[in-house]
Amino acid sequence: MKITALLVLKCTGEGSDPVILANASDVSHFGYFQRHSVREFIVFVGRTVAKRTPQGQRQSVQHEEYKVHTYNRNGLCALGFMDDHYPIRSAFSLLNQVIDEYQKAFGESWRTVQEDGTQPWPYLNEALTKFQDPAEADKLLKIQRELDETKIILHKTIDSVLARGEKLDSLVEKSSDLSAASQMFYKQAKKTNQCCTIL
Repeated sequence: MKITALLVLKCTGEGSDPVILANASDVSHFGYFQRHSVREFIVFVGRTVAKRTPQGQRQSVQHEEYKVHTYNRNGLCALGFMDDHYPIRSAFSLLNQVIDEYQKAFGESWRTVQEDGTQPWPYLNEALTKFQDPAEADKLLKIQRELDETKIILHKTIDSVLARGEKLDSLVEKSSDLSAASQMFYKQAKKTNQCCTIL
């Protein structure tokens, strides 16, 4: 999963080209002589997609092995170039955060901008690095990943107990914590489960 570029644009929607307010890209995975062309292509595609994204809308556009995700919030548009494997929900969560942070940093001053910005915005470069992991952008994905890791740890613990040569059946028979009725219940449940797994 990779984010290649993040852009923030002013989209007036009146037929004029969007103005780039901030731009961060990581083209290090391209050949040295391709990087300049790739950056130019990112700007071209970014402007084109942003111009065709109506206010209040989100959209994803496929281009080769990349997806360009864009979110236009009242004329302030965030756009991300991600590979195909980057989860869509995480992408839009990231774009929403970028717009929030831009408005915190610059307020409504973007509405009067007429030319592409050349000043780097440090937050966008940090976001490009930090959100390479989609779980950072999407808190639900992060929670799901933590739950999955907990489940793996539990399975490893059970496997490690059984790997020492101890069988759960023999532990149940030797246990002084279980009554004869509970031991019988365990054996009956195990037989019933075996019948179900054969089918």
